[in-house]
Amino acid sequence: MEWRKRQLWWCVILTWLWSGLAAWSDPPGKTFVEQAYELAKARYQTNSSDPEAAWQFARACFDRADNAGKESVRAATAREGMAACEQALRLKPHLAAAHYYLGMNQGQLAQTKTFGALALVKEMERAWRKARELDEHFDFAGPDRNLAMLYRDAPRAPLSVGHRAKAEELALRAVALAPEYPENHLVLLESYLKWDRWAAAATADEKLKGMMPAARKQFVGPEWQDDWNDWDRRQAAAEKKLRSALERGK
Repeated sequence: MEWRKRQLWWCVILTWLWSGLAAWSDPPGKTFVEQAYELAKARYQTNSSDPEAAWQFARACFDRADNAGKESVRAATAREGMAACEQALRLKPHLAAAHYYLGMNQGQLAQTKTFGALALVKEMERAWRKARELDEHFDFAGPDRNLAMLYRDAPRAPLSVGHRAKAEELALRAVALAPEYPENHLVLLESYLKWDRWAAAATADEKLKGMMPAARKQFVGPEWQDDWNDWDRRQAAAEKKLRSALERGK
């Protein structure tokens, strides 16, 4: 996916496709993501006072922005998602999903900015910390997972929020909270590889390989296809890097 292919130095985040649309057939010329966006937008436009419709539209906005081929589309869609989250939070301030997807769409918008991206990083941190406080299990421990990647990839203070110890703590916690979710194991493995912690990476790799067969049976359907494409690519790249390091006697 484009967001992950173009990982910026300050943040990497997951995607989540709308599982409620799994049985919806795809008309010619439109992707699953685009259909999900249009359906969620139509629902939100007729139910703008429903916080559930608002945050689900924000989720669809994130997915559409994540797959956007043009920066202008990415930015405009991310802003739609942010506005929907802000509406949801006006209606229901303690809605974890709205805080979570506010941070996700802020991340998409930050990709389109040369200046101002660092300010958005602080806003993303605040949104995900609030989501974590309200529901640490949301999106398979998504708040911990996202914060782990943010702290891992952002520059350290005083420039930004980067903090290796926090990143490791939260990555481990995400695995503990949702061990069935491949993304959590991948984030931990990629983190250890980035830090040249080869023994820890080898252990994380074994755990990832061990849980994958069950995950392939659990996360099925068209709404998960993009995720699996991404997870498989990242797992292959991580194992290649780990194998190369071990062969060099690291």
